[in-house]
Amino acid sequence: MERPSLEINLPDTHEEGKLYVVDSLNNLNKLNVCPDESQHVLDEEENTDGAAENTAGSNISNNQRLFFVTFILTLIISLALISFVIFLIIQTRNKLDQISSRLISEKKNIEELKKMHDMILKHLNQSGTQE
Repeated sequence: MERPSLEINLPDTHEEGKLYVVDSLNNLNKLNVCPDESQHVLDEEENTDGAAENTAGSNISNNQRLFFVTFILTLIISLALISFVIFLIIQTRNKLDQISSRLISEKKNIEELKKMHDMILKHLNQSGTQE
């Protein structure tokens, strides 16, 4: 009775040996083909069996969200800056209008003073010639 159990165990051991040899050859091939850093990545991918794909997918999703949030913030800041520049342009235009209106009124005042000056000179000249 012991022999049949030994015969059954021997083929299982032989199959396990084949799997061990195949795994060893695969590991040796990876060491020869891949650099050290890549080997760590390959080992992690084998250990996680698809969890890495989920993590990579979530990283891409997080990167897209980060890009989208950054893009929206950039647009909002740009809009605020453009609004501020437009506000400054309008304020500057109003100030220039006020200054130009003041200049026009001062020009009128200067012309009136010139006319008065000419009238005074004429009056003085006439009074000086009469004496």
